[in-house]
Amino acid sequence: MELSRRDVLAALAASGAAVGAGATLLSGGDDTPLGDHELDTLVAVAEVVYPSEVEGVEEFVRQYSATRVRDRPDYAEGVADAVAALDDYSRNWEDADFAALDPDTADDTLSGFDVDAADPDPEGSDRERVRYYLVNELLYALFTTPTGGELAGIENPQGFPGGTQSYQRGPK
Repeated sequence: MELSRRDVLAALAASGAAVGAGATLLSGGDDTPLGDHELDTLVAVAEVVYPSEVEGVEEFVRQYSATRVRDRPDYAEGVADAVAALDDYSRNWEDADFAALDPDTADDTLSGFDVDAADPDPEGSDRERVRYYLVNELLYALFTTPTGGELAGIENPQGFPGGTQSYQRGPK
């Protein structure tokens, strides 16, 4: 299942960041408070937590994340802090930043950090902030899109009403 620009807009609409997002995506604006390293790390996390059937992950994550934080410098700072915490853990166990790890090692590293058992908390511990700013944000973005919703069996994800066709046919 290929993620598209339409999916990026649907995810941004669901997160409330869609005002001007379409124009920004079309213009290819690069003014984001996130650096390349933060975006690379978000892509690496998405490669671990997204289902393997999903294609176009890098483009989707870069466009969504850059646009999502564009007018939210405090949130961008939280993302950068969470990336730094994940890199600290990764350097201690794998001698490399998280974004430099191969997918299997990245999966083991994320699991070893116990992010899956942590409660998402923007003010919490390192693993709680990684869960909140990186893992949950990326999963929310995916499953509020039509492609992600279809993958999870959610016919009409929040923020995407499904159009008139969804009201003219029975449930699948």
